[in-house]
Amino acid sequence: MVAAIASLACAVAVLPGTARADNPIVQNIYTADPAPMVHNGRVYVYTGHDEDGSTYFTMREWRVYSSADMVNWTDHGVPMSLATFAWADANAWAGQVVARNGKFYWYVPVRQRSNGQMVIGVGVADSPTGPFRDALGRPLVGNGEIDPHAFIDDDGQAYLYWGNPNLWYVRLNPDMISFSGGATQIPLSTAGYGTRTGNPSRPTLYEEGPWVYKRNGLYYNVFAAECCSEFIAYSTAPGPTGPWTYRGAIMPRQGSSFTNHAGVIDFNGGSYFFYHNGALPGGGGYTRSVAVERFTYNSNGTFPTINMTTAGPPQVGTLNPYARQEAETIAWGSGIETEPSSEGGMNVGWIDNGDTIKVKGVAFGAGATSFTARVASGTSGGRIEVRLDSASGPLVGTCTVGGTGGWQNWTNTTCGVSGATGTHDLYLRFAGGSGNLFNVNWWQFGGGASPSYRISNRNSGQVVDVQQPNLDNLAVIGQV
Repeated sequence: MVAAIASLACAVAVLPGTARADNPIVQNIYTADPAPMVHNGRVYVYTGHDEDGSTYFTMREWRVYSSADMVNWTDHGVPMSLATFAWADANAWAGQVVARNGKFYWYVPVRQRSNGQMVIGVGVADSPTGPFRDALGRPLVGNGEIDPHAFIDDDGQAYLYWGNPNLWYVRLNPDMISFSGGATQIPLSTAGYGTRTGNPSRPTLYEEGPWVYKRNGLYYNVFAAECCSEFIAYSTAPGPTGPWTYRGAIMPRQGSSFTNHAGVIDFNGGSYFFYHNGALPGGGGYTRSVAVERFTYNSNGTFPTINMTTAGPPQVGTLNPYARQEAETIAWGSGIETEPSSEGGMNVGWIDNGDTIKVKGVAFGAGATSFTARVASGTSGGRIEVRLDSASGPLVGTCTVGGTGGWQNWTNTTCGVSGATGTHDLYLRFAGGSGNLFNVNWWQFGGGASPSYRISNRNSGQVVDVQQPNLDNLAVIGQV
């Protein structure tokens, strides 16, 4: 796996006093084609999975990650795969999830087993993290083209867009798994999608990956432009089906991947641009990785130029160490992998001596006195070193992990902690003998009070002090 290939040190430009993300946001596998969604105070990003060593778009499953702070991402595993669609046999390519009717609909392109054609399937789940099941038992729509994206307009009408080399849409019915009328092709004019030179069969810049949304009464279509290599561009329109006007490039060609794929959201007062590149060891056009940047629209609603960085966006708030945290909630992992846990969810595994997990912006407040981890080991275990600010930073505690008789035989280990006060990046450094040492399911600090935050309601202006704020419609003034 990717993280096991090399222990990767990331040089990150950090603003003083501000915790920032690490790009790419997932380091233990290759991820591609990000599709972000905001739901109940979290950002969920749905991705494809490029297999290690791929020399083509070899993809068999989709993954989902989530974050409440845009820097620490929780791995929710594989909620949908090619096996979900009994009638499909290949190409788990770029899809997107939208919420409606208390359910979550995942539109994906796959190859139909019966005729080898690319079609659009739809999975449905009761939770944003799945599991997803085949909603229809057959394709929703198909014409050999790819990259579906769903958008629900303010009037409740939903649209599904897709296409490469053309651009199509259907009007989805309220059930989100059927549509009215036939597929309509959006004219790709140079006025609407820019001018491509040297390719008479494709006179416009539109390539693939449409991402349609509405902001301040204006409709945006962000898309991958002019392969290869691609850049990200956009067009705008007064309505969801056009007429479209080309507005220019957003993200230039960069990043060691000849494709790119964008998703755009607003979250807790900020705007975020997701994309992929080839930044991890072994990365490239078929082994890609998802990253994210925060940006601000220009005053007239146009996009600024957005460049890829290793720093990523600033953290939204802080992480509370006195609440139980999943071990697979990670800002940067070195050497580790994840897998399904027998206790539900995922756990961190394949831990060797010297591997690390970094968690950004952990608010210890007045100080922690203990650290507990849920662990399992099929060998003789090892140690968890609890460190601050770097993998060689101050050691504030060491927990011993013994053998538990199996990699999924779970027990708790607890150790004392001293010197963990204020807000720091937390490093869990794993130590011991050779080979795999143990697995970790979750961790939690004890003994200290949760930090208090002074909160202002953006609507009413009311100011209160709380310990665990739900940041919807709230702004953090400071820590008290």
